[in-house]
Amino acid sequence: MSSKREWLETTYKQASERPVRFSTISDMELAALYTPDDAQGGYDETLANPGEYPYTRGVYGSMYRGRLWTMRQFAGFGLAEDTNARFHYLLSQGQDGLSTAFDMPTLMGYDADHERAQGEVGREGVSVSSLQDMVRLFDKIPLDRVTTSMTVNCSASVLLAMYLIVAERQGIPWDRVGGTIQNDMLKEFIAQKEWICPPRPSLRIVTDMIEFCARKAPRWHAVSISGYHIREAGSTAVQELAFTIADGLCYVEEAVRRGLAVDDFAPRLSFFWNIHNDFLEEVAKLRAARRMWARIMKERFGAKNPRSMMLRTHAQTAGASLTAQQPVNNVVRVALQAMAGVLGGVQSLHTNSMDETLALPTEQAVTVALRTQQIIAEETGITNTIDPFGGSYAIEALTDRIEHDAMEYIRRLDEMGGMVQAIETGYPQREIAEAAFHYQRQLEKGIKTIVGVNKYSVPEELPIDTLKIDPAIEERQVQRVRKMKRERNSLAVREALARVSEACRSNENLMEPILEAVRREVTVGEISEVFRTEFGVYRDPGWI
Repeated sequence: MSSKREWLETTYKQASERPVRFSTISDMELAALYTPDDAQGGYDETLANPGEYPYTRGVYGSMYRGRLWTMRQFAGFGLAEDTNARFHYLLSQGQDGLSTAFDMPTLMGYDADHERAQGEVGREGVSVSSLQDMVRLFDKIPLDRVTTSMTVNCSASVLLAMYLIVAERQGIPWDRVGGTIQNDMLKEFIAQKEWICPPRPSLRIVTDMIEFCARKAPRWHAVSISGYHIREAGSTAVQELAFTIADGLCYVEEAVRRGLAVDDFAPRLSFFWNIHNDFLEEVAKLRAARRMWARIMKERFGAKNPRSMMLRTHAQTAGASLTAQQPVNNVVRVALQAMAGVLGGVQSLHTNSMDETLALPTEQAVTVALRTQQIIAEETGITNTIDPFGGSYAIEALTDRIEHDAMEYIRRLDEMGGMVQAIETGYPQREIAEAAFHYQRQLEKGIKTIVGVNKYSVPEELPIDTLKIDPAIEERQVQRVRKMKRERNSLAVREALARVSEACRSNENLMEPILEAVRREVTVGEISEVFRTEFGVYRDPGWI
């Protein structure tokens, strides 16, 4: 048998090759063939068995043979009772975890009756201004039997306080409440752009929540370190991995600086990745992420508890990959992305609905998206063998390459003084913008293909129904919030807000004052306004 070099110079040289540049969607050049010559490191050092350090092959010993991933469809629209009905529907269809989408005013820390909320209430997610809304949102859902993910960041501390009080009212102790709140403010400055305060006070609030949950709600993940939005903003797979892991390092450093022992909180850190179209690249990215986090936690932070080194993750198929043109094609894209996520070893998965590029999903579309996961889990057989791609020369070579390139980014960020300093100079923002521009140019030149958009396109009218939000919902929610504010104890509200202000000006952990304020019916917008007053409002240095 010839060596790889000899094979390239003889057998392959005589064969035909399509006149294209072979690269991943992130433009990582691919070899024609991967062989044992491409493998780096020994099995125990770089792979090891599932459930063993560095967890390349999976964080749990039995993986999907022991338990399937949590199927968690992102849901939220209209009033709290509208989303509550969707939650109950999804649970009745076999979903086993909830994922809450909040509307833009809630995400930005404005109540439904604020002038800046006008026209946005209940549009992109559910409107939650008060504890009463949160009670309606989780009505008749036992919070000790489902886990809940909440996608919210700059107002996350208030929403977590509301959720814990809802559990309290259901008679459930906080140490039995499980779930995740996204709460990753660093990626907001890098990619998503939903913020209130500048990076440093935002990091203080996140750290307060990590500290609070470690002591009072140990089953709750206080932050889900998120690459999803970094990828949606146009990053490459390597940038998604590098900037997300670097954000995680920043949170760990801050918590350790606060005086927490790394093994006391690191087991409850979780991650959230984007699963894009390039199948092999996505599988390799997830494997590289686990190995990077394990090595960093052990070598940089001296973690002793294996659970501190395990990168457990939720993933979502790539919203930005969906097309308005020929939207039924999105079912195929989502199925393949979901398979990459499963073969990559995720613990929780959301599959996008085919109509999400046009509107919030209809019940029919979200059911197809959920069934996609169920078909992968129950019919394809890929869950019967742990890490079936392990040992693939191509997968292992890509995993090594992605890890190497992402660690090079982290080295550069370390030289800058860390992620906060890098954000303040605009470094990750510029890197992502340049990657997005490069990909767009490749699409325009036809180097990369999106089926139905820049190739195989046809004239068409919108062939599917979409969800319409009744404008009357906004007026109903505005009147509901105003009525609540008129009827509550205004003195108790003023005292609670003063207490939150005082905590902001001191080193006191903010969560207890926020919990007390929420109990007194202080709203998301009112507490967020205290943050604006005490910490200032962030202005994007890149904004013109």
